[in-house]
Amino acid sequence: MPCSETSLTINICPVFKYTASNRALTNEQRQFYEDNGFIIIRGLVSPADLDRYQQRFIDFCDGKVDKGGMTVMKDLSLLKEGKAKGEYLVNKIQEFLYDDVLFDYAKDPKIVEVVASIIGDNVTAVHSMLINKPPDAHEATSKHPLHQDLHYFPFRPADKICASWTAMERIDEKNGCLFAVPGSHKLELYAHVYPDALTNKAYHGVIGFDDKPKVMMIMEKGDTAFFHPILLHGSGPNLTKGFRKAISVHYASSDCHFIDVKGTTQQNIADEVEAIAKKRGISVDYRVIWKMKSRLVAGQLGKFNEMGSKI
Repeated sequence: MPCSETSLTINICPVFKYTASNRALTNEQRQFYEDNGFIIIRGLVSPADLDRYQQRFIDFCDGKVDKGGMTVMKDLSLLKEGKAKGEYLVNKIQEFLYDDVLFDYAKDPKIVEVVASIIGDNVTAVHSMLINKPPDAHEATSKHPLHQDLHYFPFRPADKICASWTAMERIDEKNGCLFAVPGSHKLELYAHVYPDALTNKAYHGVIGFDDKPKVMMIMEKGDTAFFHPILLHGSGPNLTKGFRKAISVHYASSDCHFIDVKGTTQQNIADEVEAIAKKRGISVDYRVIWKMKSRLVAGQLGKFNEMGSKI
């Protein structure tokens, strides 16, 4: 939508803080994101592509495809009970940016165009997940507590980071849809801890916000939510006899810079991730881990992508 012009030829344009351009969003869509910290674009990803991604996930679960450098997270309660295997046991795969099939989601032009409208033209994919909520899972491992994604990220500015999150089937309150506190992207980053009774590794959450009014993001297959990293959000448990899958990538401007999270509220997640890496025989700084697993998807390389001592 063009800016209006007065008789004195003075342009009157909306002032946007949290979005970068009208590349793929109208002024109305940008204003919704500015006010709420998220926006849902309906039918953005094709069902055929989502079916390919789902089959790839199942192939990983069944051991038909080598997982390479990806992280496979299993439902610890079901694993201990020995009652499930394959797709019924795995609740998430992470770091698929170098997988030949799943990277197609991260670089999907329709998604990248919206992301570029929010964070700018130089876009680096920094984190990737295919999230699965199997049927009959324990409620404590099937939900994700209220949290802010920035808790996990040792780079800034926050306004130059954005998530895409696509429903791979209908997702509603029965099978664990996303919920969010509208406008909470304008708040600060809060301390995150493990909530009581939660067993999933790295599923940190904030405490004391349960009374905040929330919006349930009911979505059909292919609908895609884009949201700010400070937005308070989470998801409920899957209480149905079917699966609930979503695929998601976080993006950052290639011009983002890294910060030292030691001594901050983010140190607990940095220590946890570095400890996991050390168990795998890798002793590396938390910030370098993020550089290693990222991948440029549009525009130019920047400070974010530099390796070596420049962190």
